[in-house]
Amino acid sequence: NEIGELLLSSTMGNMQTENPDSKVIRPQPGICVKTLSEPDKQKVFVNICQSNSVPPPPELSREELVELLQSEDPSGYRVPMSLGEPHTEIDNSSQGCTAYDVVINQEFFQRCQKDPLFQQFVILVSLEGLENKYSLELSRDWKVLKNRKFLGSVNEQNIRTKSRPVIQELQPQPEFTLLVEPPAGDHEYLIAEIKLPGVPSSRSLVLDVGEDRLVLTARPSLFHLDIFHPFLIDQENSVAQYNKSTEVQNTHMYIYTAQNDGC
Repeated sequence: NEIGELLLSSTMGNMQTENPDSKVIRPQPGICVKTLSEPDKQKVFVNICQSNSVPPPPELSREELVELLQSEDPSGYRVPMSLGEPHTEIDNSSQGCTAYDVVINQEFFQRCQKDPLFQQFVILVSLEGLENKYSLELSRDWKVLKNRKFLGSVNEQNIRTKSRPVIQELQPQPEFTLLVEPPAGDHEYLIAEIKLPGVPSSRSLVLDVGEDRLVLTARPSLFHLDIFHPFLIDQENSVAQYNKSTEVQNTHMYIYTAQNDGC
C-alpha cells in the first residue's frame, strides 16, 4: 500500500533565504479557519493559502481518503506544506489574536474546496502540522469564516525547492525504523535506523538531514530513502554512523522543542 508507506504531513520548513535550494513566494489567500488554543482558549486563526510553488501530494481518491480516515493509523498520507511563523493580528472584536499561514499546492487546494471531506482533511492536517512544529494544542472545534479568506496581510514565505532525483523510482527504499528518545515526555532525539544490505562502507552513502526531512542515497543506485517526519531538527548537531558488520546506518538527530529553541 503506497499510502501506508508515507509519513504524516510535515512542513516543508522555512529555509533561510541564502539557501540555494529555497525560494521566496507570495501565496494566494484561500480560506481562514478560526479555532482556539488549548487549554487557555485563546483565539487562533489559520490562513490556509495556495501556491503552485508547493508540490502537490500523491494522488488520492475520495474512496482512499475515506479508507485512510477510518484506518487504525491515519498518519499514512503526507501533504507537502509550508508553515509560517505566528503573527499577531486584531480580530473583528478589536481583540488581539494569533494567526498562522499555511501554504499548500494550489490545485490540491482547489480540489479541497469542491469536496467538504477533502476540506475537512486539509484543515485537520494543517492544525496537526502547526501543533508539531510549534508545540501547540489546537481545538478541533473549528469554524471556516465565510466572508474572509485571510486574516492580516499576506506575507512572503521561503520554501524548499530541491526536487527529488528523476531516477528515484529505480532505487528501492531500504527498511528503516524511526525512534524517539526518551519515548515518553519531551522528546530530545530522533533516531533513524536504516538497513543497507550490500553497502560496503559509509563512503557509498550520501546523507542530507533537513529540518523535517531525511534523504539518504546509497551509491551506485543501491537504495534511496526520502522521508518526512513531524519534528523540527537541529541539522548542525546531527550525527550519523554506518556499521559495516551489521550493515545498518544510525542517524541521531537533536529535536528542537519550545524549551530549547527559545519559543
